[in-house]
Amino acid sequence: MHARIRAGDPEAFRELFRDHAQLVYRHAVRTTGDWDGAEDIVSLTFLEAWRLRGKLRDEGDSPRPWLMGIAVNVLRNTRRAAKRHERALARLPLRDVLPDFADELVGRITDSEELAAAKTALGQLRRGEREVFTLCVWSGLGYAEAAEALGVPVGTVRSRLSRARTRLRKLTDGELRRRRTKREPVGTGGQVRGDRIDAVRSHEERNR
Repeated sequence: MHARIRAGDPEAFRELFRDHAQLVYRHAVRTTGDWDGAEDIVSLTFLEAWRLRGKLRDEGDSPRPWLMGIAVNVLRNTRRAAKRHERALARLPLRDVLPDFADELVGRITDSEELAAAKTALGQLRRGEREVFTLCVWSGLGYAEAAEALGVPVGTVRSRLSRARTRLRKLTDGELRRRRTKREPVGTGGQVRGDRIDAVRSHEERNR
């Protein structure tokens, strides 16, 4: 299979796409939170894989680590391009405000609040920790596969993943608390915000 891909066999490359396109797509969605943008990531990943097909080695039974390594680089480049684009837009004079499609995005996710908090927290991780976490936890790569995809030792993958899990849990919990505190209504008329027990007490009980 690897030899056929290196030789540019179209059927072998179609098989590669059929077997792994959904893996790349899910990884891109979870990393970016953008369904439409994830489709572009898939296209760019396989275009780059075709260009780099001669570098696919025979080690291992699956081309998955090689392909996901390409996907990680595509995501890095896309993220850098997006940041350059944002900086360019920031220098332009303000005009009509563009619509925010965040509500449409989270509406397609069952646990939208938790995912939004996790995505915000994920963005606060170091790049190496974030890439290891998304590859191993969200995309299901093993330690050895992730190490090959990222070009780092297996021990580095293990330590980064451990740090990422610990930091992500703390950051996500903090982000959830911040969001929920911000969402709670401010009490008026002498009511205490968030005091549900007091709200259901009788008038006599409150005045004992």
